[in-house]
Amino acid sequence: MCLYHTQGKCTMMDDLVHLDKFNHDCSKELQVNIAGLSKVHSQNHDFFLVLDLEGKVEILEFPVLKISAKTLKVEDIFHRFVRPSNMSEQRINEYIEGKYGKIGVDRVWHDTAIPFKEVIEEFEAWLVQQKLWTGGNLDRAAFVTCGNWDLKTKVPQQCEVSRIKVPPYFMEWINLKDIYLNFYNRRATGMVTMMKELQMPLVGSHHLGIDDPKNITRVLQHMLVDGALIQITARRNPKSLREVSFFFKNRI
Repeated sequence: MCLYHTQGKCTMMDDLVHLDKFNHDCSKELQVNIAGLSKVHSQNHDFFLVLDLEGKVEILEFPVLKISAKTLKVEDIFHRFVRPSNMSEQRINEYIEGKYGKIGVDRVWHDTAIPFKEVIEEFEAWLVQQKLWTGGNLDRAAFVTCGNWDLKTKVPQQCEVSRIKVPPYFMEWINLKDIYLNFYNRRATGMVTMMKELQMPLVGSHHLGIDDPKNITRVLQHMLVDGALIQITARRNPKSLREVSFFFKNRI
């Protein structure tokens, strides 16, 4: 996958060698058999925003795939590399080399990474362009994560570091692991476990932000075709951001 293209920054769209070497359409990897759509139940949302953040100290990568709840197709993608705001340049270089150097993504990260505050500004413009947000909660859409960490813990931490308020659209989400547990009556500790149990091969590089949402999307698509209802599992109290309610009795 061309990681410049996922961020809207590819300058080689006229280069046939480049186009032959790199994929520029992630939806090709996430096709669903049309016959399976007849089994998909009506959902509470029109779209799912599959999100999987990368970065333990600060967020390094912010990828979101927009999935139609009716067709299960990838309708759009938002992807940004994020430059830490509370680290020295030496520490950033060490951090990125350790995280991305082995898979050859360190160069594109350095070329394109922007501060988290700017990522959020661009993400909000994308949400508006997609007609999913007009201020407040999301319209017709919900975030899907593999666990609660991304939105319960990491986003508030990063917002504090970046000195911005937690955006209102991050107040609720769907933890796919909880849906999986309650639908299949099987406990899966993470994305890889779910994929193994569903006999789905892992594609791409695990813990490369743009690849993990693709694999989570494949699990989501599989569950939808199996007839699962994908519903909100957690909601934050907007008046007390550390207070989160969980809606499933059985949860990971």
